Amino acid sequence: MAASTTAPSEAQHTNAHIDPAAQVADAGFVPVQTRSERPHSFDPADFGSPTGREVNWKHTPVAQLAPLFTIATANDGVDVTFVSGGEYAASGLKAGDAPRGEVFLAEDVTAAVAWQGSTDALHVRIPREEEVAEPILVALTGLGSDRRADAHIVIEALEHSAATVVLQHKGSAQYAQNVEIIVRDGAKLTVVSVQQWDDDAVHAAAHQARVGADATLKHFVVSFGGGVVRVNPSVELAGSGSEGYLYGLSYADAGQHLESQVYLHHKGPHTKGDVLYKGALQGQSAHSVWIGDVLIGADATGTDSYEANRNLVLTEGARADSIPNLEIETGDILGAGHASATGRFDDEQLFYLQARGITEEEARRLVVLGFLTDIVQRLGIPALETELLAAIETELAEVSA
Repeated sequence: MAASTTAPSEAQHTNAHIDPAAQVADAGFVPVQTRSERPHSFDPADFGSPTGREVNWKHTPVAQLAPLFTIATANDGVDVTFVSGGEYAASGLKAGDAPRGEVFLAEDVTAAVAWQGSTDALHVRIPREEEVAEPILVALTGLGSDRRADAHIVIEALEHSAATVVLQHKGSAQYAQNVEIIVRDGAKLTVVSVQQWDDDAVHAAAHQARVGADATLKHFVVSFGGGVVRVNPSVELAGSGSEGYLYGLSYADAGQHLESQVYLHHKGPHTKGDVLYKGALQGQSAHSVWIGDVLIGADATGTDSYEANRNLVLTEGARADSIPNLEIETGDILGAGHASATGRFDDEQLFYLQARGITEEEARRLVVLGFLTDIVQRLGIPALETELLAAIETELAEVSA
């Protein structure tokens, strides 16, 4: 059943119409190029259907995502189960129920569709000053490649709490998803989104977070499966002394498109941010896209920020697009920088290993494992780390077969 087309906070959040880039030919004005200037709306009609010419869609196979441009009728394509931590599931949030919409701003059509199509948002709530020892694991299982689902998920860590929430996607579906993350003052939250979909799944997600004073968010995007997977995280370091660590890991096979457009906004003073995404690609037409935008605002004095993307291309026919961007509106910062690199195996590393009696095939395996394990080990969740390392080994076995 479709939801109402009005959002509770639409009056304060809505910034009218479709991305101007889509109207350049007719309207004759310069398209929006920076992430901070993009328009937003909770009404999908304000965006229209992307053409692929818009700045935020030009690296995306929009035809394959087309099923997500309209609200799901039955909305029965994904089953949601708490594997652990079910006691932290609060009552569902309808449009107008706080804190739904406190942070979230739909900035493209799939996010607006997910907002409208989700009549009851899942709400994961960590009580004030509670430290949750074990990860809260939510399994999201697709029920078929022809099944549609829209979802809005709110993860809220109250003041001085600590927790880890894992969203694990498997199976197949056509899935438009929003994840709204609220980290209150002094809280420490880790959110991990794992995409291990079947090869015919289509998934577009907008993750948006606000981090309060002296609070910390660690955010991970791990994409190993799916036909088209587009997970775009946006984090606002709003409070003084807030910290954001955004990490990503992807492994694209033949025919897969794995994408993340990352936005880190330093808004408060003395904030710290670190962005590191790594990807490996193998097989004909394997494609990854990483676009990283960092904005250091005028009031973000004392900021320390860095973003980087590294890609390892394992076979011919694979392609990685990597675009880092940095905006600085104040000169009073500790440091800021960005980097991007895409390449093949390091011949010196391979020579070093082979000179010590290791076969070329095993040397390549060790290089890839060393490259990707850096991100896996930052998770701090032993069971998930073991699972992901096994998945990497499986991917490597296929490329060497």
